[in-house]
Amino acid sequence: MASVKPNHPAQARLEGRRIVITGAASGIGRATAERFLAEGAKVSLLDRNHDALHALYSHTNAHCFAVDITDEAAVAHVTEQAAQNMGGIDGVVNAAGIMAKGSILDVPAEEWRKQIEVNLVGTYIVSRNCLRWMNDDAPATIVNIASAAGLLPNAPGLTAYAASKGGVINLTRCMAAELAPRIRVNSVCPGMVDTPMADGYRANVGNYALKRLADPAEICAAILFLTSNESSYVTGAALAVDGGRSFH
Repeated sequence: MASVKPNHPAQARLEGRRIVITGAASGIGRATAERFLAEGAKVSLLDRNHDALHALYSHTNAHCFAVDITDEAAVAHVTEQAAQNMGGIDGVVNAAGIMAKGSILDVPAEEWRKQIEVNLVGTYIVSRNCLRWMNDDAPATIVNIASAAGLLPNAPGLTAYAASKGGVINLTRCMAAELAPRIRVNSVCPGMVDTPMADGYRANVGNYALKRLADPAEICAAILFLTSNESSYVTGAALAVDGGRSFH
């Protein structure tokens, strides 16, 4: 069954919020950036793909930065620019990620390290550098995109990816404990989403209760909830948005 495009009208839920979003040139990051702009947020968008960022957001007031999130010096530079452009930072969405497919016998250590570097270390680097610009007088949020595979790795061929996303879930919990009460930190754990990352897996929805892929906008709705004041009593959560995969 194909994904379902939800109809959620914008309601200015993020009016005046200043938010950094990684992976903004495609997939969940792109859907989040577009929705957050519609909800009134000021956004700084990070991605390695400079041309895609320019093509997608040149007509908006978004601040765009081409950067490798595993390069701490580069991330420190662009987050400082983002904070100066927006007048501070009070929200982060770590949506950048990659997926290597293969069993433990198929994925070499070099590719394993790359998965950990982008998905886990990159999330750590971006969060750490944005924290420097989060003012003490305003509540703030960090939302990390993990995966249902990080909650329950019940399919073969995702060894490195599931390990990296399991790390993101536990990093989120550690950050939530350390940064409370002012900064709330949560993770969203999607199942299979209708993006290029799902290529080769699109027919494998038999273990999903809803029997379909998610539209990126459906994942974005959860990210919006955890970034907005509607989730003001939620921190340290790993929210499964997976069509029933992790229990089915």
